[in-house]
Amino acid sequence: MHNSDLEHAAALLQQADLLLIAAGAGMGVDSGLPDFRGNDGFWKAYPALGRARMEFTSVASPATFHEDPALAWGFYGHRLNLYRDTVPHAGFGLLKQWGERMAHGYGVFTSNVDGHFQKAGFDPQRILECHGSIHHLQCLQPCGDDVWSAAGYTPQVDTVHCQLLNAAPACPHCGALARPNILMFGDSGWNEGRAERQEEALHQLLRKARKPLVVELGAGVAIPSVRHFGQAVIRDHNGRMIRINPREPQVASQADVGLASGALAALAAIDALL
Repeated sequence: MHNSDLEHAAALLQQADLLLIAAGAGMGVDSGLPDFRGNDGFWKAYPALGRARMEFTSVASPATFHEDPALAWGFYGHRLNLYRDTVPHAGFGLLKQWGERMAHGYGVFTSNVDGHFQKAGFDPQRILECHGSIHHLQCLQPCGDDVWSAAGYTPQVDTVHCQLLNAAPACPHCGALARPNILMFGDSGWNEGRAERQEEALHQLLRKARKPLVVELGAGVAIPSVRHFGQAVIRDHNGRMIRINPREPQVASQADVGLASGALAALAAIDALL
């Protein structure tokens, strides 16, 4: 990270009237969460699935809930416990402070399903989880549009074999198997109502802003949902961008800035200049 780039980033923050935090999987790495970059990273985190040569795209699918619920809930149950037990890193707090100083505050757009922005104290009304949340459940069928909290369910998981040991959660309406309210691979049954309501709230915020600034963190090009959001803010709302990414930090305009860094290191370095 060059000093001139950090100073550019600090200047962008000081002139913005709305902070839009756009976060991908890399945001959680500094909290100690695994980054499933390719099968190697995924199988390192889940050795039983590596032994079975099961790819992330096949495990993270509704088909696996239908065919092998104990395995599907073994995987998602382990992740639910992991996200509940992990403390969001200090960078979340820095972003929240920056946003609270701006005229229109902050908004969050994240592809992460871990609920860590809520856990770090961000206003849930200002968060859009574009792929859903592991902390909410829906019917696998689905029998209706209901989404409910997973707070009352604690999975017990055999992590060696990636198998659920206790009963899986059930739909309170029809009694069928429940699944996380997450957009999976090959997923035609995802109930997107909650995400759509979040999206409308975020767009209302955007409509008020004159100088929105996107701080994009750990969002790669493989699944570009987060990148597309940031590009739309630049294109449609006269926005600017600070992109923080250790491998793919390039930005399209000299008015924007890219920092080749992990999230926490870059945020702390910018904060030291503010």
